[in-house]
Amino acid sequence: MRAISPGVKGSSALVVGPDHLASRFKDAMLPPVLATPIMILVMENAALDAIRSYLEPGESALGTLVDVRHVAATPLGQRVTAEAEVVRVEGRQIVFAVTARDEVEEIGHGTHERTVIDLRRLAQRLDTKARR
Repeated sequence: MRAISPGVKGSSALVVGPDHLASRFKDAMLPPVLATPIMILVMENAALDAIRSYLEPGESALGTLVDVRHVAATPLGQRVTAEAEVVRVEGRQIVFAVTARDEVEEIGHGTHERTVIDLRRLAQRLDTKARR
C-alpha cells in the first residue's frame, strides 16, 4: 500500500430501486424506503473509491467496522450519494468519516474502518478454513 494521508476522499452513488427498499430487502411490514444496509453499502463503496489508487497489485481493503446513524428516509427513485474521507491511518487500518445524502438532505453519517489485506494470504487462510 502506498502512503495514504488524511483528507483523501472518495464517493459512490446509487439510485434507489425496488430491491433497495427496506420493505423488499428486509421485511414487507417495513415502509418503502431505502434500507439501512444499502446505505451502508454505498458508504463502504465510497471508502473503497477513496483508497483504490493507493492499493498495490494483489491488495484489497476489507471492512472491519461500521458505526453509522441512518437519520432520514429516502424514497424509491431518489439518488443517494455517499462520501468518505480518510481521517486516520494506523498501519494497515484506515478510518473514514462517511456521510450519505439523498436529493433533499443528509440521510446518514458515521465512521467506517477498513484493513488493507494481501489477497493471496487471504485465499490461503480461506482454503485452510474450508478444509476444516
